[in-house]
Parts: sequence; C-alpha cells; structure tokens
Amino acid sequence: MRKKALATDIEAASVDTESPARSDLPLQIIEAALEQFGRFGFDGASTREIARASGTAMSSITYHFGSKEGLYLACADHIASVVGSIYAPLIAIIEKQPPQTPAQARTQMLALLETLARFLLSSRSATFAQFVAREQQHPTEAFARLYDGLIGPLVETAILLSAVARPSLAEAERRPLILHIMGMALILRLGRACVVRTMQVPDLDSATGEALVASLLKSAETLLTEE
Repeated sequence: MRKKALATDIEAASVDTESPARSDLPLQIIEAALEQFGRFGFDGASTREIARASGTAMSSITYHFGSKEGLYLACADHIASVVGSIYAPLIAIIEKQPPQTPAQARTQMLALLETLARFLLSSRSATFAQFVAREQQHPTEAFARLYDGLIGPLVETAILLSAVARPSLAEAERRPLILHIMGMALILRLGRACVVRTMQVPDLDSATGEALVASLLKSAETLLTEE
C-alpha cells in the first residue's frame, strides 16, 4: 500500500508541475526548451522551434530569459526545483529527526532511494533525464546548478545516513558506496532501453517496475548492512 501511495504522490507531483504550463508563459517556454535541449543539446537546439512549440514569439525568450544561455540555465533551475520538491519533505524529516540506529538510517536511506527510483520510472523524468545526462557528459554552469540545487544535497544526505548505517566504513569508502547505490536507481531511466531488453518486456509496465524497485531496495539494504 505504501509503495502505491508513494507512486501516486510522485505522479501527482508530475501533473501539478505540468498544469501551470498552460497559463504560465515562462514555464511553457522552459518545457519546450527542455525537449529541444534534451534531444539536440545546447548548440543543436533551435530557439525558433522552442518559440513555436510554446506558442509564442522568439522575442519572448529574450524578454523572459535574456538569451538562449539564460533559458538553458533556467531549465537546469527548473529541474532542480521540481525534483527537489519531491525530496524536500524526506530530507526535512531526516534533518529534524536524525537516525539514532543503523536500522533507522537504512529505513530513511531506502525511502530516499525508493522515491528516486519511482520518479525515474515515471514519465515525468524522461525529458529531465536527457538534459541531465548531457550535462553529466559535458558539464557546464548548468551542471553546477543541478548539483548544488539537487544532486549534491541528495547525495550528501545519503552519505550522512550511510555513516550511521555502516559506522565501520571510512568516509572514503562510504562515498563510492553511495554512488554505486544511486547508480542502481539511475539505470532505470538512463539505461531504460537496456533495462527493457534485459527484463524481456516491450516496455516498463507497472508489474516490471514494482519488481525492479523491490530488487533495488533489497540490494541496497544488503549494501547498507554491516557484515
């Protein structure tokens, strides 16, 4: 029941973040730009196509964002804001009630990981993932904004939790451990074609998604448990 409720919450957040685009012109432009930048990169993206897709004139891009570069950075800020809002309640709870035992730390870490996995499985993450993946390969100022506003706080929270879950590990060991654990979730979106082929399904349906999340959490719990 908790998994279904969490999935519903994430999908609801996706709907909420998309609905204002119909009346908010800057957000309409950002949504269209994310599609262009994700598919073609900064150099290949067409501001003319972005304006056309958002139903406005090219002058609106200059008016709201200053330039193509300003729009690109606004896209990074938008991703950090939308995805960050999904994690904010969990991180706030962890900061207010830090785990006192390894079991509590694992529970909180698995909650973060499950939230990440379910968001990556949702349709909302597709366009975001293309943009972020490009920045991972060829980082610009946009990556700094993504990291400082979203990735960094999430990773550092996970590392702090791992210190309680695996107290015998030095920080130099915990950091790669968290990267590996996060990577198991990221493949659900960034390696989607491979996941679909490996799971021998035409697409990631609900049942397959649930199986993948369950396996991910089981593996992560093992890695977060002292030997």
